[in-house]
Amino acid sequence: MELTTFVSTFGLIFLAELGDKTQLTAMALALRYPWKRIFIGIAAAFVVLNLAAVLVGKLLFMVLPLFWVTLAAALLFLYFGYSAFRHACDSEDEDGPVPTAADAVRTAFVMIFLAELGDKTQLVTAGQAAQHSSSISGMLGVFIASTLALWSVSLIGIFAGKQLVKVVPVCWIHRTAGFVFLIFGAAMAWQLPSLYQP
Repeated sequence: MELTTFVSTFGLIFLAELGDKTQLTAMALALRYPWKRIFIGIAAAFVVLNLAAVLVGKLLFMVLPLFWVTLAAALLFLYFGYSAFRHACDSEDEDGPVPTAADAVRTAFVMIFLAELGDKTQLVTAGQAAQHSSSISGMLGVFIASTLALWSVSLIGIFAGKQLVKVVPVCWIHRTAGFVFLIFGAAMAWQLPSLYQP
């Protein structure tokens, strides 16, 4: 594995995702589910996404039209935004059903997968892999660096969310998370007309 390839890819991806929807999504999910389960789902999603970016590159976006991926992601974020608003203060009033471990992993995987499929970091990963496609070690370096960078950013988001609970009431954090999800969903829906190709 080439060190320069690893360092440059890690730096690019890490800086690109700081404060982006991946980190904010991880933060919001960590408020509803156990952080270890969330991280398993997020980590698995990024492994799949980065593997696809490195091995398939631009072919992936020809097979899966970006319009339908974006539509699915927009609907998912809007649903979770609505749900977070509706049940924002439930935990303070009554004990609801505890989400299962499988629910937490599945939710994190699907949200991150749909949100990041075709996103800038996947395109950067595909571009880096194309530049270093002459050697297996170069492509492996891109995959490992990109994956580790995305995991790191997600963990920062998860633990920032956990610390936030100590200062801000959970009810308000859930409302804010719901608002953030609605913003992401609306932004994705706004892009749909420009992505539609009959």
